[in-house]
Amino acid sequence: MSDQAGNAIFYALLLILPLSALLARRMPLGRVAVVGIFATGLLIVALVNRNEWLVSGTRELFYGRDQSVVGDEVRIAMAQDGHFYARATINGTERTLLVDSGASFTSLSADTAAAANVAIDSVEPRIPLDTANGMVMAQPATIGELRVGGITARDAPAVVSAAFGDQDVLGMSFLSKLKAWRVEGETLVLVPQHE
Repeated sequence: MSDQAGNAIFYALLLILPLSALLARRMPLGRVAVVGIFATGLLIVALVNRNEWLVSGTRELFYGRDQSVVGDEVRIAMAQDGHFYARATINGTERTLLVDSGASFTSLSADTAAAANVAIDSVEPRIPLDTANGMVMAQPATIGELRVGGITARDAPAVVSAAFGDQDVLGMSFLSKLKAWRVEGETLVLVPQHE
């Protein structure tokens, strides 16, 4: 099952369960309709919002925590597809980034860079990158503040390209600045430098 199908089922359950409970209580149809309209609105907001802020707590109840902070370490659970995805803020804008130790740079889609007001260096030449989808050209950029859990990188180097689609990647330009990072079973552990 794809992530999109899993999310659609999850959101449908968020809508169906409360409505079925209301119908079971034999509430007047007008009240059920008002609640249904409200619930549908919340569902639409949740589907449109890329960061799933509205349902993150409920999702955690069903699926468990995918990222937590223990002491100053950030612990990220492996996703069903076998990859690790870090919930991060880029200049205050929340995004989910694929953690890829094979990527030299933290790579941002053009949409993410625009939403987070990432400073793109238009003077520097574009950089050729060999990706899973072939060779792409990316523009050097600097992220003012990149935060993963309690770990913060300032003036973090990155690259931006429309060719990345909607996939943002947390690469070695971030990971190499950590004191350590390791995989324990199905958990990625990020250990910050102490200043």
